[in-house]
Amino acid sequence: MKVFISADIEGVTTTTTFDECGEGNALYPIHAKQMTEEVLAAISGAISAGATQVVVKDAHATGLNIDPTRMPSGVTLLRNWSKHPYLMADGVDKSFDAAMFVGYHSSAGRTGNPMAHTVSDMRLLKINGVIASEFLLYSYACALEGVPTVFLSGDKMLCDDFKDLHPCLVTCPVKDGVGAMTVNYSTEDTLKSIKELSEKSMRQDLKSALVKLPDHFEAELHLNKHEQAEKASWFPGVSRVSDRVVTYSSDSFFEILRTTSWIS
Repeated sequence: MKVFISADIEGVTTTTTFDECGEGNALYPIHAKQMTEEVLAAISGAISAGATQVVVKDAHATGLNIDPTRMPSGVTLLRNWSKHPYLMADGVDKSFDAAMFVGYHSSAGRTGNPMAHTVSDMRLLKINGVIASEFLLYSYACALEGVPTVFLSGDKMLCDDFKDLHPCLVTCPVKDGVGAMTVNYSTEDTLKSIKELSEKSMRQDLKSALVKLPDHFEAELHLNKHEQAEKASWFPGVSRVSDRVVTYSSDSFFEILRTTSWIS
């Protein structure tokens, strides 16, 4: 079996602020190490369930956060960005049997994580009226390739919000959030849970795990600045509906991803 893993950092067990998620912050090495450890736990679970190939996309900021020297035999690490519209799922294709998402966080507009956001320049993104997360965007990208998403770890609100997004999704909350505070679970406990639950997710009937995507997509994007909406309004198919809000639609989710990546 071949498994794709996309990893972010704002949803790993230890992080609380954006500052500590970037190079130059004194605490960043601690969190980059935890990101690496959580990915390794998911890899271990996948291999225990029979995976023979694993590809990991480092999907945070520079794409240079995971320690490449820690990757086990049979694991390929994708670092930095090609600029493909799949972005955080860049590298997935029809050859994979399943996808996992590690270290993901709540959507922009939600409250379960002090770092809740969706991509970079958005205050809010709705897809067919639902507040969308990066997990929704890029697990749907996997579905475009016929790859089922079976595992998600991150903050509790994200796991609760999207536990029913995919037919066989196994979720693993690793922290919670209240206002600007995080409730960080024991790293020993969360690494154990990630390993056990990622293995469980891979031992399901993967043939029934693929989500059926909607036939049509309506996107509503709330931007941080009105000048961003002005610029976005000139992109083909995009309409400006208020000072900071643009909309676009398509029967193809790839076109939604392509438009979103260009605007943001």
